[in-house]
Amino acid sequence: MNLSSQSFRARAGSVGTRVAPALVAFALLGLAHPAMAAAAPPPPPPKLDSGDTAWMLTSTALVLLMTVPGLALYYAGMVRKKNVLATLMQAFAICCLVTITWTVVGYSLTFTTGNPYIGDFSRLMLNGMGANISKGNDIGFTLGLGSSNPTVTTIPESVYMMFQMTFAIITPALIAGAFADRMKFSAMCVFMVLWSLVVYAPIAHWVWSPIGWVAAFGAIDFAGGTVVHINAGIAGLMCAIVLGKRTGYGHDDMSPHNLTYAVIGASLLWVGWFGFNAGSAVSAGGRAGMAMAVTQIATAAAALGWMFAEWIVKGKPTVLGIISGAVAGLVAITPASGFVLPGPAIIIGVAAGVGCYFAATSLKHLFGYDDSLDCFGVHGVGGIIGALLTGVFAFGPLSATDAAPGGTVGSFAQFIIQGKAVCVTLIWSGVLSFVLLKVIDLTIGLRVSRDDEVEGLDMTLHGERLG
Repeated sequence: MNLSSQSFRARAGSVGTRVAPALVAFALLGLAHPAMAAAAPPPPPPKLDSGDTAWMLTSTALVLLMTVPGLALYYAGMVRKKNVLATLMQAFAICCLVTITWTVVGYSLTFTTGNPYIGDFSRLMLNGMGANISKGNDIGFTLGLGSSNPTVTTIPESVYMMFQMTFAIITPALIAGAFADRMKFSAMCVFMVLWSLVVYAPIAHWVWSPIGWVAAFGAIDFAGGTVVHINAGIAGLMCAIVLGKRTGYGHDDMSPHNLTYAVIGASLLWVGWFGFNAGSAVSAGGRAGMAMAVTQIATAAAALGWMFAEWIVKGKPTVLGIISGAVAGLVAITPASGFVLPGPAIIIGVAAGVGCYFAATSLKHLFGYDDSLDCFGVHGVGGIIGALLTGVFAFGPLSATDAAPGGTVGSFAQFIIQGKAVCVTLIWSGVLSFVLLKVIDLTIGLRVSRDDEVEGLDMTLHGERLG
């Protein structure tokens, strides 16, 4: 907790010397102590803004749409017929599992004040969230309550919690694209719950808490380049490596069963992404408007970038290629969306489209891993491109505040800071994802049997199949 030594001593003296050890213990454990909260009283929360609240309710619904049905259909359209239902089931089950995990403890660990590394347990089971509700009305939510850097909003905490829940849902769901066709359903359930707590929650706290240590060294991530995409991408790569290649990979026909599903899913992702990026402004204002504009522009540029790269290399532009390019553009503009103008958005989009095309083809074949639906190639690589270029093209006035009138401006120094955030995310997520996978493999096992994989997961795991 970022408390000045003077305010800490003053508070400790006022409550007696016996409280000081308790304060230290609570701080080390990431728990909120009443005496600590009083050390830095937040500014009074503003009244709710109905326009901001309405936009955030809409954004929350749009981001949920991205997972079910958007991502579910996008991934299901790219697997073989015998695994379509199992792929849909993964997305739907992850949505349910993470909803409960987030409610019980995930939100509390991520967005309560705690310390620079993790939140506390003050919102366990969303305890206390209704304390300020009176006659159906609420007050604006203060992020970082009791810290040296509180951030007030004009929406209720219930809406903020729900908005962030949809991010926590889609991030692990993205990982499923890397291990499509071969992970046990039981192992997937255990992995996703544990991953959301020990990988996602800390990284989101580091980047988005007002006192998070990654935010403190100056890294910027508007809507989740590090927290969502690089995080999920490197975890997906670990899944592909630990599980190994699909049976028949390299010689069996593994072309998509139904690209129509994939196009519908990608289109839903595109529309839902406006809630993802523009909603991250947490208000209905100019910054949200610019975030929406650059999201559209970068996505179109990336789709064309992938399409033309594939056209030049393979001789034909494909449907799978253009929708993959669009998703790559959505990924790359995510960290930059509240920081850049339309011109740089085109550059970010083209870089992502071309870069992710080669990552999903040449890079994957060069290193020999089987990332089934290119989770790392699109989300990992696209997230890295977007995070780094945010540091190059950030336009100061978009992020300017009274406390920082210049905002964050693109520079070589900011590029280096963004690189540090990328490395932190790759290391934490990569190492812990690998450890979780190994532990699960040693206990309940990760992969289905060869016979089950050949028959298809729809029937062997769920007892169902398409007609």
